[in-house]
Amino acid sequence: MTDQARRPDDSRPLDCLIVGGGPAGLTGAIYLARFHRRVAVVDKGEGRLRMIPRTRNHPGYPQGICGTELLADMREQAIQYGATLLTGEVTALRREGDLIVANTDDGEMRARTVLLATGVVNHRPPLDEETHADAVARGLLRYCPICDAFEQTGKRIGVLGGDRHALAEALFLRTYSRDITCVALSHVELTADEQAQADHAGITVLGSPMSALHFEDGCVEVTLADGERVRFDTLYVGLGSHTRNDLGAMLGTDLENGQCFVTDSHRRTTAPRVYAAGDAVEGLDQIGVAIGTAERAAVAIHNDLRDEDGHTLDD
Repeated sequence: MTDQARRPDDSRPLDCLIVGGGPAGLTGAIYLARFHRRVAVVDKGEGRLRMIPRTRNHPGYPQGICGTELLADMREQAIQYGATLLTGEVTALRREGDLIVANTDDGEMRARTVLLATGVVNHRPPLDEETHADAVARGLLRYCPICDAFEQTGKRIGVLGGDRHALAEALFLRTYSRDITCVALSHVELTADEQAQADHAGITVLGSPMSALHFEDGCVEVTLADGERVRFDTLYVGLGSHTRNDLGAMLGTDLENGQCFVTDSHRRTTAPRVYAAGDAVEGLDQIGVAIGTAERAAVAIHNDLRDEDGHTLDD
């Protein structure tokens, strides 16, 4: 299924295939389409922007904007300039001469370059999809304190996780509230020094792990393994995440700490004709950052293709 009714003409390769239709992928599509490049975006519809009920720290929206609304506006803008948006999955990438061939749900696609805007997957608590979506929509379950901790100022805040990563998130949240509690999903993995840091900051680390999680009456109720029940106004998930990097690995891209794509300042990866942008690149996981990395990548793709086609001055 496509937002733009037809696939690109298969007789000519795309100038760029973009994998991922979040803020990075759609920004790349907007820029490249405005450069009169043949560009298509393939997206599964699983991006994290869809999970944001309303973002209030993205510049230009003083009343905030719903994540799905921002995506819809960006999709409309990309289509307006001629980008093709496809709903589906890229399952494999391989080289064929100077082209990159993608296996997709809708058959093979050939492109001169690829922009990987594949993003990051949050590790979720053990909840069914409907319960998870409802809790996120009501602001009871959260993933990004940079995005929305301001709105939780002074509230009872829980952080789900009992390791160093969760403690780091709890320490970040300490600026917003004095009532911060870490709840382990299975068991506490803090060292003595890390526990001392938590104590110094006034962060409670519960010794008994979570056994059940309920969202009701505008609050979060966590039942612990020892039977105790603890209530929070909101619960941040501090279980970590992983980068969708398998497609890049198929083309030989290097990774930073085994996760994010290594790129130069123009968002070229270490693999020829492969670029990366958004949360899949090392840096701050924010909408504005994703947009900025995609802008750099799109300009680089256009200029690299111009150079290849002899449309630039020789040095």
